Amino acid sequence: MTTIFESPRELIGKEGTILGPSEWLTVDQAMIDGFADVTGDHQWIHVDTERAKDGPFGATIAHGYLTLSLTNLMMPSMIDVRRFASGLNVGTNKLRFLNPVRCGSRIRGVGEILSVEAVANGAAIQAVIRVTVEIEGQEKPAVVVEAITRYFPE
Repeated sequence: MTTIFESPRELIGKEGTILGPSEWLTVDQAMIDGFADVTGDHQWIHVDTERAKDGPFGATIAHGYLTLSLTNLMMPSMIDVRRFASGLNVGTNKLRFLNPVRCGSRIRGVGEILSVEAVANGAAIQAVIRVTVEIEGQEKPAVVVEAITRYFPE
């Protein structure tokens, strides 16, 4: 379920708003291998399916940073901010990798607006959104991150 804000300024005062959940996304070996190729991280726990069967998780697992990067894919299905000239990913505050994502798992994001403020002398609106990446069938999430986005209204 997508929450729509007609402008960045509509975010002001919306702290505590729950966003999502996003659609489920299956993390498959092709995705994991592609991330390994891009980052150069070919550790066996991620890419060697035969060896990983006997490893600590019984299968290959997604890189933590792959799971983190997928929050950018999930975010538009949780929140739709309209009428802005540009937006920037400013960074993150707290970031925790809590549970590995085994190959073949389905994940989704749930967000919560933590803070919103005018920044850059009022030229932009900055929002901090906590995104929790859930793993289907598991109580413990994969990742919890506080993502910072800066919107420059039209």
